[in-house]
Amino acid sequence: MHEKTPTPDPAAPLVVDTRKLPRTPGTYREMRLDVPSFEGLGLDLIGVPKEAELHLEFTLTSVTEGVLVSGTLTAPVVGECGRCLRPIEETSVFDIQELYAYPDSATEETTDEDEVMRLQDDLIDLEPPVRDAVMLGLPVNPLCRADCPGLCPDCGQPRDELPADHRHEKLDPRWAALGNLLGKDRSE
Repeated sequence: MHEKTPTPDPAAPLVVDTRKLPRTPGTYREMRLDVPSFEGLGLDLIGVPKEAELHLEFTLTSVTEGVLVSGTLTAPVVGECGRCLRPIEETSVFDIQELYAYPDSATEETTDEDEVMRLQDDLIDLEPPVRDAVMLGLPVNPLCRADCPGLCPDCGQPRDELPADHRHEKLDPRWAALGNLLGKDRSE
């Protein structure tokens, strides 16, 4: 038998009460939530700002083993491009799907505690699947656009702001002493 996890706080913004959803497989209830973001929704270069609003549209579906939550999360995402370091500000949509098992279901006996979420007093906490959806849906190396050329490795300027013939003269350091013999006028 598994240890009982603490009951979620019913007043928390991402805790949903499922008492109005009959335990008859196939019945469902559509829901919408607008809640404030929370800390830790992001990676090094990109993430959801803490003060942002999360918009969730999801369906609670009663299944044999519990309640299936499926839907989308829409949130603003800010960060910087991994190639040119320009700021990125966009709205992203993340898919959410999570099964919350009934305490008395066969899932209780056939899975480990951390494999499947569990209903606690008919409450489900959506924070873990929201966090998972965002963290897995964000790009590790975000780009301002798919064809971002990045920065010039020599001068550090964005390549798309430089002329097409932009070059830096590179002298082989082994020949530098000969270049000094020629002086400033290398046309000789």
